[in-house]
Amino acid sequence: MERLDRFMARANAAYYATRDPFADFTTAPEISQVFGEILGLWAAVAWQGLGCPAPVLLAEAGPGRGTLMADALRAIRAVAPDFGAALAVHLIETSPRLRALQAAALPDAAPVWHESLDTLPAGPLLLLANEFLDALPIRQFVRRGAGWAERFVAGGGIVERPAVATDGPDAPGLAEGEVAEICAPARDFVAGLAARFARVPGAALLVDYGPEAPGHASSLQAIRAGAPADPLAAPGAADLTAHVDFAALAGVARAAGAAVHGPLAQGVLLGRLGFGERTARLARGQPPDKAALLDSAARRLTAPYRMGRLFKALALCSPGSPPPPGFAA
Repeated sequence: MERLDRFMARANAAYYATRDPFADFTTAPEISQVFGEILGLWAAVAWQGLGCPAPVLLAEAGPGRGTLMADALRAIRAVAPDFGAALAVHLIETSPRLRALQAAALPDAAPVWHESLDTLPAGPLLLLANEFLDALPIRQFVRRGAGWAERFVAGGGIVERPAVATDGPDAPGLAEGEVAEICAPARDFVAGLAARFARVPGAALLVDYGPEAPGHASSLQAIRAGAPADPLAAPGAADLTAHVDFAALAGVARAAGAAVHGPLAQGVLLGRLGFGERTARLARGQPPDKAALLDSAARRLTAPYRMGRLFKALALCSPGSPPPPGFAA
């Protein structure tokens, strides 16, 4: 018997170490180059809002194939060369297989890799993270009577055990059988970022999927070959994820001393940052089929009925700095 978060951590470590995740699912940077370009320019404007510190770290957590960072750097070098000259690229990635893909995608960036946020060098920091938090392991607690039961995995299924009193979630008002999810690694990551930004200039943009408020049922899911799969079957053969609790993360960041903006729907943020205009410029002069693909990709990322509403963006920055791009009221 294994606690759910430990099962999820073990399964995802094996999955990312041995498989190509992009054979199973597609992330925003792989859908449109404009996504990475826009996020790179977001970082450039945020850097200016911090007073243009130099040198500065440009980091990405969970950089996948390196596509987002490659697109971001191309846009930065074209539009914000001063930022490009001041930055050093750092990547938070544990998978040797993905590190090799990132090195191939970023041959001129001289990236430095890290196992965790903790080993990033001191100093000003701009950090981007797209679909990073959703893969961090969760614990699940079920309301049983006046107390809580915690979920474990055994024999390919879920079993419940009475929760230790100190482990139970702060989730009053849940009814019998409703579920509360806690992602301690995501909270620790955000708390670490926020505490850093309270000391030195910095900003982060965290993009992931989850509802406005957490639901009261399990959000654990698995994707294999582009289709839903049983998350408890064949550990390491599928990507396991769960919805991000943005409200909880915002509270953690504020408590640690950072300014917090959002969460904001991905479609709204990308629209404010000029995603549609940049896509239209790319489409001009292209053959009709290529232009149609660019337009389709833009709608997939921004339309409320596609990724535009379920995906959210949360921004953290140093206290006293101006609202980051796209988040001004």
